[in-house]
Amino acid sequence: MQRLTGFLRDVSREMKKVSWPKRKELTRYTITVITTVAIVAVFFWIVDLGISELLRAVIK
Repeated sequence: MQRLTGFLRDVSREMKKVSWPKRKELTRYTITVITTVAIVAVFFWIVDLGISELLRAVIK
């Protein structure tokens, strides 16, 4: 039990040292991540369509 208490105390101490992002930074980072995910998703969707059409052409 002492080990758990010591661990939680250390975690609390370390969390106070963390430099949390400001609201403006967090918003910018969130928009960047969502935009990147959307672009990658569209890219793979286009690649998937291309491969599907290629396979349809080869099979026929």
